Amino acid sequence: MKKSRVCVSDHAVLRYLERVQGMDIERLRREIGARVDHAAALGACGIIISGFSYRIENNTVTTILRAHRCDSRIGPKRRGRVQE
Repeated sequence: MKKSRVCVSDHAVLRYLERVQGMDIERLRREIGARVDHAAALGACGIIISGFSYRIENNTVTTILRAHRCDSRIGPKRRGRVQE
């Protein structure tokens, strides 16, 4: 598919998912909120759940990223750490 001549805003994508695809966006908001509630109540700035990192700023989930996993076969990458 070739690139469109027009930009599509995040708001437009959200409304497309909601109105055209029929996704229940408010249900998704509640689901995300329920996942992070306990961590937010403890003052956490993020939490990793099922391989995804939920970032929290000012009591708002600002983004969700795939969590990075360390490969234990490679070993430590920090300077000054002694490898056992």
